[in-house]
Amino acid sequence: MFRLSFPVRDANAVSGADGLEGLPEWDLSDLYTADDAPELTRDLAWLEGECASFAADYEGKLADIDAAGLLACVLRNEKINGVAGRIMSYAGLRYYQLTTDAERAKFLSDAQEKITNYTTPLVFFTLEINRIEDATLDALFNANADLARYKPVFERIRAMKPYQLSDELEKFLHDLGVVGDAWERMFDETIAGLEFEVDGEELNIEGTLNLLTDPVRANREAAARELARVFAANVKTFARVHNTQAKEKEIVDRWRGMPTAQTGRHLSNDVEPEVVEALRDAVVAAYPKLSHRYYELKRKWLGLDVMQMWDRNAPLPMEDTRIVSWADATATVMGAYGEFDPRMAEIAKPFFSDGWIDAGVKPGKAPGAFAHPTVTDVHPYVMLNYLGKPRDVMTLAHELGHGVHQVLAAEQGEMLSSTPLTLAETASVFGEMLTFRKMLSEAESVDERRVMLAGKVEDMINTVVRQIAFYDFECKLHAARREGELTPEDIGALWMSVQAESLGPAFEYMDGYENFWSYIPHFVHSPFYVYAYAFGDGLVNALYAVFEETPEGFQDKYFDMLKAGGSKHHKELLAPFGLDASDPKFWDKGLSMISGFIDELEAMEE
Repeated sequence: MFRLSFPVRDANAVSGADGLEGLPEWDLSDLYTADDAPELTRDLAWLEGECASFAADYEGKLADIDAAGLLACVLRNEKINGVAGRIMSYAGLRYYQLTTDAERAKFLSDAQEKITNYTTPLVFFTLEINRIEDATLDALFNANADLARYKPVFERIRAMKPYQLSDELEKFLHDLGVVGDAWERMFDETIAGLEFEVDGEELNIEGTLNLLTDPVRANREAAARELARVFAANVKTFARVHNTQAKEKEIVDRWRGMPTAQTGRHLSNDVEPEVVEALRDAVVAAYPKLSHRYYELKRKWLGLDVMQMWDRNAPLPMEDTRIVSWADATATVMGAYGEFDPRMAEIAKPFFSDGWIDAGVKPGKAPGAFAHPTVTDVHPYVMLNYLGKPRDVMTLAHELGHGVHQVLAAEQGEMLSSTPLTLAETASVFGEMLTFRKMLSEAESVDERRVMLAGKVEDMINTVVRQIAFYDFECKLHAARREGELTPEDIGALWMSVQAESLGPAFEYMDGYENFWSYIPHFVHSPFYVYAYAFGDGLVNALYAVFEETPEGFQDKYFDMLKAGGSKHHKELLAPFGLDASDPKFWDKGLSMISGFIDELEAMEE
C-alpha cells in the first residue's frame, strides 16, 4: 500500500515565544492549490484508471516478460507512485498544519482510503517479481542498461521474498493498512488536543515541553508535573494504541515468519541486523563515559545534589537566554552551509524564499520537526516549531540538511530517490555539525565555548544515547506484547528500566515519569525508526573526522553520496571515504568525538 511517512524528530518540542513575528509558512500550491482543485480531481481519476489498466496489462504476465517490457512496466509503476505521492503529500502536509481540524483529518483519511483501494490491484507486482528466478532476472538486467539501473529496487523487493505470503493474503494486508493509519491519526489528534495548565496559563504540549528548558527550576518542575498529570489522565488511551499497534505487527510478523520484531525495519533500511546490534552494543557500553559522565558534570554546574528529569535539558547557569531571531538563525545556517560548499547554500536558498518552510508555532499544528520529500518533480517541505532557542537553530540546520539531501536525491527518480533511514540522517546531522562548528569558532569567551560544547554534547546524547535507549524500550515492548496485553504500568516499567540505565546515577525520577513514553510519535508511526538517529550521528562523526583529516576533494564525494539517494548500499556509499559501518570499530570512532567534547568540558573545570 502507498503510505505517507513523515519522520518526526525527537526534539524536545518547543512553543510560545514573543518577538518572532513573520515566520515563514508553507505554500502548498506547488502540489495543489486547494483540496477541490481540478488538478487534484484529475489526478485521482487518472490514478484509479491507471492502476486498473496496469493490473490488466501485467498481472500474471511478469514471468514471461522481456527486458523492454519489464522496463515499461517499472516506468508505469514509478509514475503511479509519483501521482499517489503527490496527492498524499498534499493531504498530509495540510493535515499537519492543523491536526485538530476535522475537515482536514477527513480529507486525509478519504485520500488514503481511495489510494489504498486504487492500488490494491498492484500488489501482484512485487509478488510476481519475487517468483522470477535469479538467473532470469539477471539476464533481463544484462539485456537492458536502463532496466539495470533499477536493480537496487528489485534487490530490496526480493529481500522480502522469504517473508512473502500468498497473493490473496498480501492484498488483504494491503487493504487492512488503513486501519493502522487510523490508530496513528488517533494518536496524533490526541496529542495535539491535550490541554495543560501551568501557573494559570493554558498551554498545548509544545508549550509545556518547552518549559522543561526554562532557566527557572520551579517552572521546569511545574511543567514536568503537569505533563505527568495529563499523561496519566490519558495513559489508557496511549496504552491501547501501543498494544494494538504492537499486536498488529506481531500478527503480521508471525504470518510472514519474521524472526524478530525488528527484522522488517532492518530490511526496509537495507542494513544488516548485526550492524545495528554492533551500534547498539557500542553505545550501551559507552553510557558510563558519555551520558553518565556528562550528567555528573551538569549536576555540579547546576549546584544540585541530585538531578530530576526536569533538569535534563535545563540551560546552564552561565547560558545566554536571548532569543535568536529567525533572520539570525537563517544567516547562521546558510553561512555554515555556504562555507562548506556554495552549492549547498544555493540548494537551501529556496526553502527560505519560496514557502518551503513552515516555522511558526500555532494551535493544532503538529509538534516536533520534519522534512518531507513529497515527490521528485516537486520539492521537499520542512516543518519546524521555531522559538528562537539555540537548539532551534540546530533543528533548522538538521531539517534543512534533510531538505538538501532530498533535493539532490530527487535526480534518481521516484523509485530510487528514497534513502534508507540509516543513511537518511546523514545530511541532516552533518548540517548540524557544520552549523555547530561555525558557531563554536565564533565563541568569544570560555563560558560561551563551554555552553556551546555542552549544548552539542546534550544534542548528541539525545541523538545517540537517548535513541538507543528508545530502541531498547521498543525491543522490550514488542517482546513483552508477544506474551500478552500490557497494562500502562507494564509499559511504564519497561520505560523506566532503560531510562535509569542510559541516564545514569546523577538522576532521581519523579512519580509520573513512567508515563513519558506516551507522547513520543516514533513508537506509533515508525517502530524501531529511532536507531537511525544514532546510526546517522555515528556515521557523520566518522565522516567529519575524515573531512578534518583529508579535506581535499571531500565535498565532491559528499555530494555524490547524497545524490545517490537509495541507489546504493551503505557499504558502497562509505567506501570512497575509507569507512565501513560493518566494522565494530567504526562506531567507536564516532562515539570518541562525543567523549572528546566531554574531555574538553572536564578540562575546563580544572
